[in-house]
Amino acid sequence: MASSKAHHATGWAAGIIAAALVSKAAGVDYLSCVLAVLGGVVGATAPDWLEVAWWTRKRRLWITHRTLTHWGVGWAALLALSWHLLGRHPAVPLAFGFACGGIMHLLADWPNPLGVPWIGARHSLRLWTSGHCDLIVVGAAWIAALYVADGVWFHHEYGRMLLGLLHA
Repeated sequence: MASSKAHHATGWAAGIIAAALVSKAAGVDYLSCVLAVLGGVVGATAPDWLEVAWWTRKRRLWITHRTLTHWGVGWAALLALSWHLLGRHPAVPLAFGFACGGIMHLLADWPNPLGVPWIGARHSLRLWTSGHCDLIVVGAAWIAALYVADGVWFHHEYGRMLLGLLHA
């Protein structure tokens, strides 16, 4: 499991990815982009807080950690459904961002030995234990966000400039 700070940081990256994709699918609408970013930030922590029984005084988990709320099929279904519904309701970009954040959360938890249940049983990349290598997770998320944003909004202009500087 990535740390709480890592999930928050990757949530902002997921929000940027969601905003770029929403602006491409539904046209540049700044309110939709803001909603997508906010959805990404909230969605990146959702698999963990959705497990908490907020209706009880003790606030314990109502289901086992990394089960239903970490199920990849559910998050992918929400992502696909919200993508399909983009442009049909003003709140859909929030749902799309939320799903992007949830997927980002699962990707951040995947290297941990506990893994995540993508389809059925849990699967793990077994790269490191909880809380370790958060910088790698956050860095990868932000590289992905910058790549998607550069491609959608700037047609990879800045990526080509960066490659040109590296080759010089």
